[in-house]
Amino acid sequence: MTMLLASDTLLYVFVKDSTDNDLSFSQKMAQADIDEGLYSRQLYVIDHDAMRRMGKADVLIAGMRGLGVEIAKNVILAGVRSVTIQDDGVVEWRDLSSQFYLKEADLGQNRALCSEKQLSSLNVYVRVSAWTKKLDEDFLSKFQVVVLTNSPLEEQLRVGAFCHSNNIKFIVADTRGLCGQLFCDFGESFEVRDTNGETPVSAMIGHISKDNPGIVTCTDEESHEFTDGMFVNFSGIQGMTELNSYGPIEIKVRDIYSFSICNTSNFSEYVKGGVATEVKQTEILSFVNPELVEMTDYGKIQRNLSLHLAFQALHRFTQKYSRVPHPRSQADAEVLVTITKELCTDAKFDELDEDAVRQLSLVASGDLAPVNAFIGGLAAQEVVKACSGKFTPLRQWLYFDALECLPQENDEVLSEDACAPRDSRYDGQIAVFGSAFQDKLKKQSYFLVGAGAIGCELLKNFALIGLGAGEGGNITVTDMDSIERSNLNRQFLFHSKDIGRLKSEVAAESVKEMNPYMNITAHQNRVCPETEEVYTHSFYSNLDGVAAALDNVDARVYLDQCCVRNKKSMLEGGTLGSKGHTLVVVPHLTESYGPSTSGGQKAIPICTLKNFPHRIEHTLQWARDQFEGLFKQAAENVNNFLSDPTFVDRTVARGDVEAVEILEGVYRSLGEEWPQNWADSVSWARRQWETLYNNPIKQLLHCFPPDQVTSSGLPFWMGAKRCPHPLTFDSNNTTHMDFIVAAGNLYGQIYGITGSRNRADIQSILQGVKVPEFTLKSSVKIAVTDQELKEENEERKEEDKVKLEILKEKLSKLKLKDQSFRMQPQEFEKDDDSNFHMDYIVAASNLRAENYDIPTADRHKSKLIAGRIIPAIATTTAAIAGLMCLELYKLVQGHQKITSYRNAYINLATQYFVLSQPCVAPTFTVSDEATHLSPSNIVSQTKRFLLYIKKIHLKDGYACSFLFSTKDILFKSLHYFYTQDEFQRTRLSILVS
Repeated sequence: MTMLLASDTLLYVFVKDSTDNDLSFSQKMAQADIDEGLYSRQLYVIDHDAMRRMGKADVLIAGMRGLGVEIAKNVILAGVRSVTIQDDGVVEWRDLSSQFYLKEADLGQNRALCSEKQLSSLNVYVRVSAWTKKLDEDFLSKFQVVVLTNSPLEEQLRVGAFCHSNNIKFIVADTRGLCGQLFCDFGESFEVRDTNGETPVSAMIGHISKDNPGIVTCTDEESHEFTDGMFVNFSGIQGMTELNSYGPIEIKVRDIYSFSICNTSNFSEYVKGGVATEVKQTEILSFVNPELVEMTDYGKIQRNLSLHLAFQALHRFTQKYSRVPHPRSQADAEVLVTITKELCTDAKFDELDEDAVRQLSLVASGDLAPVNAFIGGLAAQEVVKACSGKFTPLRQWLYFDALECLPQENDEVLSEDACAPRDSRYDGQIAVFGSAFQDKLKKQSYFLVGAGAIGCELLKNFALIGLGAGEGGNITVTDMDSIERSNLNRQFLFHSKDIGRLKSEVAAESVKEMNPYMNITAHQNRVCPETEEVYTHSFYSNLDGVAAALDNVDARVYLDQCCVRNKKSMLEGGTLGSKGHTLVVVPHLTESYGPSTSGGQKAIPICTLKNFPHRIEHTLQWARDQFEGLFKQAAENVNNFLSDPTFVDRTVARGDVEAVEILEGVYRSLGEEWPQNWADSVSWARRQWETLYNNPIKQLLHCFPPDQVTSSGLPFWMGAKRCPHPLTFDSNNTTHMDFIVAAGNLYGQIYGITGSRNRADIQSILQGVKVPEFTLKSSVKIAVTDQELKEENEERKEEDKVKLEILKEKLSKLKLKDQSFRMQPQEFEKDDDSNFHMDYIVAASNLRAENYDIPTADRHKSKLIAGRIIPAIATTTAAIAGLMCLELYKLVQGHQKITSYRNAYINLATQYFVLSQPCVAPTFTVSDEATHLSPSNIVSQTKRFLLYIKKIHLKDGYACSFLFSTKDILFKSLHYFYTQDEFQRTRLSILVS
């Protein structure tokens, strides 16, 4: 396929090659339509249709200071058609505090022109251009979305009125020091096609009554997730088939297992089966009457209205004095309060938070990277909503403040001189926190674990705020991964030329370009018990703090344990699509991350996977297990057998059942199933097809016929047990051939045999394949539950022992002509579309689903589930990294009041923002009651006390890092026996008085 870049759009020209006959025209068009290799993680947040609508949108972003470039970066990564950046101003020193594409050499030059080249490099599919003139109506009319940043109120009103009357989506974003503002106007009738972006919920049906209304009862496997007012479609119902073609039906929830629907009294009698699936409904929103969205911050009183009026007052102040309030100017602050009070009188608002207005005035001249990252992430997400119709947009005002970041009451009061500009790249930050704090930031030594999406955003913020950018300061970043193409959609420090290079190295180079004064060291180590010789107590002792940008819970838990053990603060954040969270851990003040309290994904019962799947997740997990067993573990076992003389004995030690399975596989792989050429690989794939989709289903139905009833007289095949049917191979069936092509190639690869995609040749080989006849066995017993399977394995012990001895003898006699032969295990890689891995998973899963009449899944959905992909989008990542760095300000200042700190939980899809104080590090008081114990009892109680502390520390992960002297330990031990019930009940850490 060749790509030609035209003036207005991307044109794709297909050049036929050897693989084209394997793809349908629709598949080719789908590939050309959206670059799934680049957008793969985002497509699980914003679906294909929404991406196509975004691909037709032209966006204008006015203002290229820190906030504007943050929005532009996120929107370009998201993949609109074009982004035009506008700014008629020139680069000033304060811009370098938050504008990551400006350098000292750019001072005095136009901001838009200086940013254009680097923004253009973020996404080859997005046209980026710069505009340095004023915004007139002819120019504005070219765009579907217009964003104004850091603009005067007069311009906002003028442009907003024009956009509203011309159906152009209009967004205003502004930041002033530690405060931010966001406004959206998407017109009088804006269609939202998916309000929350969640996967449609579904439930299996156990019964439907003939009634008005009909009552649908779900199976008792698990409760349904429907809510009142949802619409559902029905499919696969036997008996009351009228519902299968009825269309979306509104439901009313009765309880967690049932809901009511329409009048079913005239329908046929329900027999069995069926699935109810949510149908997303579009909503039409009107942006006529402005509303104020509250960002819930449980750490302070709500002051959204006060900030709303204060921002208007700021515009009046600027218009009157032709400047913003001076940093830390008390006089200017009182003027702003007076103006705001006048606005309060007009608005009949009598609950003004004057202190918040004063603080806004004191920091209004500041320009902070973390605040711009947060507001910029939110604003860019609103652009995505405007272009795609995906998610619920902001209606219409949102205000944010992080004024708790300012120095606490006991700290030295900042003066105007301390916050005055110094012609420094940090002037925007000095205006808020002063020069002394800037010097402190430069001396910090931080450890960043992870250089992925959040890691890149954190490093960008670190560079802009100057963390570790002075004498004695340093950032150590570690990440063992290399850059892949799918990373480029949200890890903006990386570009196409970097693919294959180590993330940590490229990230370090990129932030050094942003701030040449950065002291940064790149590692490629995993932080785990195996690297404790690298990340020692001495290493942690030299740190001021740790930031976690990890993608799994286990790694977070381990890093948290290291921080607790070494008494270091930790910043932690994570995202899942449009959702995100942040956590700050402060030694002796907040509770730590601790071990995972949830079990994560539920394990699928083995019997469900083997014989009774009822969801596509089950067939995909089964297919993934087949892949691992056939193309990875079998080859690894053979290699271990050939290279390790103790392999057989070690395998036998694992238990007879497992040993028989492994050694049988080794014997077959080196014997009757060893292919000598490509035709043998195809033959194996054809026989494998039969052993997966025909023979075992016949045997299952022989043991449990379709009309089987249980001892209670109920149908065996009901509820979660779907009655299967065997498949008959058809070489003209696309999915059947998909399996043969993928399985044959993968099997050939593990033996070093070159395969082919030529389906005509493969079909020719298939004509000569003889498939062994299958004979049903009456003696076969099939376990219905995992417990039955366990009991069955116990009963087979003697039989397995005999098999084991025979296998050991056979293997001892195996002689290979080529003693150097080794198989080539396949490591599952979901993002390489040429390696047959996902081809196999999709075909194997969908054939299994066809066996059980389960709705199949396309490649996109299959990759998400089987590849365990974490959906991701740049907007959420930027917002989360911004919030994490606001907590960093507090940590560096040494805030000791827990009321200053915030944990955050956000969902950009639904305007859900909750900030709350962290939980206090749990404590209790040891009893003061005098005790008298013998020396032996003292030793005994001391041991029990220390064991208990170790237990609660490891099990609960509380922040119980402490240093007791020997005297302390003995004293606490004396009281342990008498207070252990309290220990057990409260499970809290120690507070040493």
